[in-house]
Amino acid sequence: MNCPICGGKTVGKVGIGQYFCWNCFIEYQVQGDNVKIFSVEEDGTLIAYDAAGI
Repeated sequence: MNCPICGGKTVGKVGIGQYFCWNCFIEYQVQGDNVKIFSVEEDGTLIAYDAAGI
């Protein structure tokens, strides 16, 4: 699976339908055709990106 942001292949699986990209340091969830993108804060908190802001 490639990262939806950078297209890189250095993606690891974190959970069911959850992945982390080591190129751009984002986490994302895949649910069917929907992809939700998150930034990971220093404390591990996930902050959702607004789809319009990407």
